[in-house]
Amino acid sequence: MRNLSKTIFFSLLVIFAFAGFANFVVPQLQPAPPPKEEVLDLSAMTMDQFVALGGRLVEGKGTCTLCHNEVGGRAPPLIEAVALTSERLADARYEGSASDSESYLYESMLEPSAFVVAGFGKAGSGDTESPMPDVSGGSIRMNEAEILAVIAYLQDMGGEEISVEIPEDAGAAAEEEEEDGEGREPFATVEEILDEFTCGACHMVAGEEGDLGPDLNAIGSARAHDYLRRAILDPNADIAEGYEADLMPDDYGEQLFAGELEMLIEYLAAQQGEP
Repeated sequence: MRNLSKTIFFSLLVIFAFAGFANFVVPQLQPAPPPKEEVLDLSAMTMDQFVALGGRLVEGKGTCTLCHNEVGGRAPPLIEAVALTSERLADARYEGSASDSESYLYESMLEPSAFVVAGFGKAGSGDTESPMPDVSGGSIRMNEAEILAVIAYLQDMGGEEISVEIPEDAGAAAEEEEEDGEGREPFATVEEILDEFTCGACHMVAGEEGDLGPDLNAIGSARAHDYLRRAILDPNADIAEGYEADLMPDDYGEQLFAGELEMLIEYLAAQQGEP
């Protein structure tokens, strides 16, 4: 009887010690609201400033240089986009409706599979499907003014006369959206998270065939929860063999609610199949 009492006492002691450690020592993840869209005062912006805005979007929010970079191999160089527009529109594989560089660049950002440059399609698609997401949705979510600013930047970089016009009412619309918006509702399923953040564009996961990042179909058989959490919150902390740093955005900790993050980690940890 005495041994049983000791066992119960010891068990309770361990449980309370673990609970205390988890609640007071381990840093707690607090839900963070999605980042607010920058309010653009376009009414007083010059074309040079508009072009500079496009450059900042390419380097920052758009995450374009993660794939369109000097290293190459993941996406065509952006500096060629304007110069090769006519050639690409005349290609027999082109399935879009663009007629000039402005409409081609616009279409390429919203419907990237309308034309896939040879060698840059999703694996197994025969260059008919692009791994690039629609920049107006997902985690990028550019608004109309931002898309036009990127087009102006690419036209300027390609040495072509800028054909886009700066929207006059975009600044007021963005400000009104920020005032009226109450933030998004939490995602209910992992599928919604994977779709919103276009994870399949870079990873093999949930039926998608992205090949720019590690295969996640069996990641749970090789990696524990702590590793998966760190890989999402600090993707450069441990780079998988064969991949480069700075490919994955490092702000998912700001974009995901705590519950969503844990739901995603549980899903990945359960992926035990063959890679």
